[in-house]
Amino acid sequence: MSFMAATLILCLGAAAPADWEPVSSSVGSAAHVAALVLPGTLLEVAAVSLATPVILRIASASPHGSMWRYDLEWYGLEPGQHDLALLLRREDGSSVGDLPALPVEIVSALAADDVLPREPDVGELPSVGGYSTWMIVGGALWLVGLIVLIAAGRRRRACLLPPPVGPLTVAERLKPLVRMAIEGRLERAAQAQLELALITYWRRRLDLQGDAAEAVIHLRSHAEAGPLLSALENWLHRPEPPAEVDLATLLEPYRDLPVEALSEPLPLGAG
Repeated sequence: MSFMAATLILCLGAAAPADWEPVSSSVGSAAHVAALVLPGTLLEVAAVSLATPVILRIASASPHGSMWRYDLEWYGLEPGQHDLALLLRREDGSSVGDLPALPVEIVSALAADDVLPREPDVGELPSVGGYSTWMIVGGALWLVGLIVLIAAGRRRRACLLPPPVGPLTVAERLKPLVRMAIEGRLERAAQAQLELALITYWRRRLDLQGDAAEAVIHLRSHAEAGPLLSALENWLHRPEPPAEVDLATLLEPYRDLPVEALSEPLPLGAG
């Protein structure tokens, strides 16, 4: 166990379970642990805490003697050291004081001094002159002319073809993914990628530049962003999703939105 992992456990308080290895992942990347045995009655994901900007999901839970065995998955919105146990509560409302610490570390993919684009290095311009140089320039101009002629020919042929079908909208891309989420067929990594793409889009659109976890809470109550985000959370965290869902109403805010408007890619939904 690394020095940083040991320090993280000491800082978080209660000792982690014997089968827990502190996990480190980058911002926006999903991480998971399987067959984790925890004491007490059945656990569920609590409301998002402003102090821990981490999205946690219980992928599965099954009895293990007097305890329960869980598969957990999470991804961080901001770098830092966090305790997943703080994001859990009992379904029956009993105390979670007997839970051990579940330390994780979310790291940034960028170095601390790389938050802005680097300026290009200044260099000397190459000199132009000589027979060889002009031969190279002439060859380049000939090649450019050939490319222009080819492109013009393709444009003329394109005029004779029927207009292509327009690009998919975000709603059209979301529809099969949402159906898979309702039916429980969306893979864990795809679930995390879908939530991250939607949260990132709405944070940028609504200019929510503050705390990430606070932004998620705000989005849940937003008239346009809230319905789909809340529905996704219910389908992915609850064992029995609703039988009937009005997809047209949920996807209405994304009906005319081009896919290019999303800065984070949507999952392919395969599998």
